Amino acid sequence: MHDPARVLADMGLALPPVPTPLGAYVPALAEGDLVHTSGMLPVRDGLVAFTGRVGAERTPSEGAEAARLCALNAVAALASVLGGPEGLIRVQRIVRVTGHVCSAPDFLDQPTVVDGASAWLAAVFGERGRHTRLALGAYVLPRNATVELALVARIAP
Repeated sequence: MHDPARVLADMGLALPPVPTPLGAYVPALAEGDLVHTSGMLPVRDGLVAFTGRVGAERTPSEGAEAARLCALNAVAALASVLGGPEGLIRVQRIVRVTGHVCSAPDFLDQPTVVDGASAWLAAVFGERGRHTRLALGAYVLPRNATVELALVARIAP
């Protein structure tokens, strides 16, 4: 079976600490066989690593890198309710990804930016990482982040 914790290790990645919420909510919540994450920003070492609008201050490839970092943080939040990285083996499917891309007014390629996260999730979870998705443009995101991303995963008992 495709082991996400092993794949992460093979990629040279360790799950970061779950980012501290910016308000009165939790980073992830299990309800039945689903885990929902809150919106994750491209936070690294406690700081937003990518700020600014794609199509203005940021390129689409930088936006895709920001989306991958958001996905890493979302997977860390997911793992936090599954008992750690080893619990990721319980993920049966990444069901849904919602990505918001801070965009210049004339930037129309939000799906390519969010593909950074989608392709990364498929690499980590294999076929179980393929998901439905929503990629939206936004004029501004919290902390001037370039991308904000949330996911829903179905888990085995």
